[in-house]
Amino acid sequence: MKSSQSTTAEPAVPTLGPIGTWAMSLLHLHQRLAPPFARPEVRQHALLYLRAILSEIPRKNGWQIAEHAREERPYGMQRLLSRAVWDQEGCRDELRALVRQALSPPPLVPASAEHEPLYPVLVLDESGFPKRGRHSAGVAPQYCGVSGRVENCQVGVFLSYVTERGHALIDRELSLPDDWCADLPRRRAAHIPDTLSFATKPELAKRMVQRAQAAGLPIRWVVADTVYGHSSDLRNWLEEQGYAHALAVPSTEVVCVQTRAGLLLADVASIAQRALRAQDWQRLSASQGTKGERRFDWARLPLVHRGEVDGRHWLVFRRCLDDPHELAYYLVWAPADTPLSPMVRAIGARWHIEEDLEVSKDLGLDQYEVRSYLGWYRHYLECSFVTVRIMYVIRE
Repeated sequence: MKSSQSTTAEPAVPTLGPIGTWAMSLLHLHQRLAPPFARPEVRQHALLYLRAILSEIPRKNGWQIAEHAREERPYGMQRLLSRAVWDQEGCRDELRALVRQALSPPPLVPASAEHEPLYPVLVLDESGFPKRGRHSAGVAPQYCGVSGRVENCQVGVFLSYVTERGHALIDRELSLPDDWCADLPRRRAAHIPDTLSFATKPELAKRMVQRAQAAGLPIRWVVADTVYGHSSDLRNWLEEQGYAHALAVPSTEVVCVQTRAGLLLADVASIAQRALRAQDWQRLSASQGTKGERRFDWARLPLVHRGEVDGRHWLVFRRCLDDPHELAYYLVWAPADTPLSPMVRAIGARWHIEEDLEVSKDLGLDQYEVRSYLGWYRHYLECSFVTVRIMYVIRE
């Protein structure tokens, strides 16, 4: 259970009533999406789909979206997501361009000891989508963050872009369990490409960061939870790219740190107990929450990397104020002489992706009824374009 200091900030967003009056803005957005669509009829259905997502219909499923569009059957909307010809990857790239344009991060400048730049930040996280049956692409008994337990669900890996002006989802990948990848008839029934092979969540995360990198997106930090921090391959790759990163790791992660008494090789939980003194902790704010500043106690120790302490690799500890026994651990790589405070603020930026996912689900991200692999990606795009508008990041 999250402590009161780590509650997600309540997004300052308008209600669905005012959102529904944004007809002209939605038309401008729709016009910008014209190139990825091969036929005007398909593009018109996309506009109807966007309008339905913005509406106050209780569930954004095929039947209710079709009813909102004044269609007798849901087949047109279902076809839009599953069989119609349009370039969903081109739409994804347009979404990323919209976010970049709207958030307008300042040019990256050299860091200084007085003011360590934080933004832009890429945030990685996964989210589960509970499902019935076994036919939806990638569905399987697996951990679902929504319920906090293992259940039948799909799991998506998501990427948010955060600057001082705002934040929004810019990319996604559907995680396919290994047994799905090995079952060719089941794959083909869900329209999963034959060329697609199994990839871990950190590998999917790397693909999304690579796409952001190839698009020329400015990136200062990359942050993520333990699913990604436990991957040494991902950490090493981020370091090779020169991206400062703060990735959470489980309490069982074994590292070597420099302490007052010398080198200590142990799991991070044991290091916290054996190597930290009361005076090593600092009370710092990670970000703004619903009850004010999210304050925790923080400490850090230098990591031994390739046999030496280089001033760039750190083990960072976070301790809850209301429960000192509740700790979190982060492996951080940052420019030399980076103070603890910007590391803490980078870690705090991770909560923004929870806001993005929450708003997207309020708009029906988890209410789709399509079973196909392609349909999952396309429904995400429709919800994300609307979410970007709601989060005030499309600024005319």
